[in-house]
Amino acid sequence: MDDAGETGPSCRRWRAHFLACLAESSNITESARRAGVSTSKVYKERRQDPEFARAWLAALWEGYFLLEIEVLRRLREGDQKAKDGERYDFANALRLLVAHRENAAHAAAQQRNVSAAEVRASIDRKVEAIRLRLEREKALKSNGA
Repeated sequence: MDDAGETGPSCRRWRAHFLACLAESSNITESARRAGVSTSKVYKERRQDPEFARAWLAALWEGYFLLEIEVLRRLREGDQKAKDGERYDFANALRLLVAHRENAAHAAAQQRNVSAAEVRASIDRKVEAIRLRLEREKALKSNGA
């Protein structure tokens, strides 16, 4: 249903736009705003429509996966600058990944048809590897400075 209480193309359009934004940003509020609907509307739809709930989870998984890939790319390439020219906030990126690893694990398990525990363990290993790499780089900088 769309905000007018109808079903059909209008509903599918905002849903598709919302899910695309969610996969890009992992930000529900911003994705709803960009899709032109309220956050209460998207949460209501998620509760009422299991297919939309599954697509939501898949979009979140994609968003977390993209964030993880972005952090790894930046670490490998030494890319420390954000779009605004400021230093990229690795600490917050890692906090976001850790805070949402349960959702990411659940979504990934659905995508791959494996248990959430297996996916969680995989995410934990990756996050720990990133944390250790950041610590090593920090130690190298402090020893070299």
